[in-house]
Amino acid sequence: MLEVGKVSKNGCTAIVVDDDEDTVNLFAEFLEICDVKVLGKALDGNQGVEMYQKIFPDLVFSDVMMPGYDGFYVLKKIRQINPHAIMIMITGDVRPETIDGLRDLKADAIVYKPFDMKQVMETVNKLLERSVYQTQRH
Repeated sequence: MLEVGKVSKNGCTAIVVDDDEDTVNLFAEFLEICDVKVLGKALDGNQGVEMYQKIFPDLVFSDVMMPGYDGFYVLKKIRQINPHAIMIMITGDVRPETIDGLRDLKADAIVYKPFDMKQVMETVNKLLERSVYQTQRH
């Protein structure tokens, strides 16, 4: 079996937002294997933002391209609620305008489909480390 890293923060929580239910469930399963507790699954951006406001998880994983309320909406709205939220955007879209748009809205990381869970967990651990470091400094 593929060796995937574990999350470095005990009790780490997340929500997963994607319009494809199979992707949400698969991604959530991978996160659980890596000791990330998935507290919610949303199938569109609006659900994702509402869920974030109720749960305030450590991590938000959101697809970018979704009909209606997309990942840009999720990123923008959650940044307004909590500028320090850890936002990891997932996309198969590599067009410069998409990437620039995500960077302009201050996505913490962009994960490209098909995703490599080992790489995802390395990214998560770096972001959590940086987040803890920033919290301790203030």
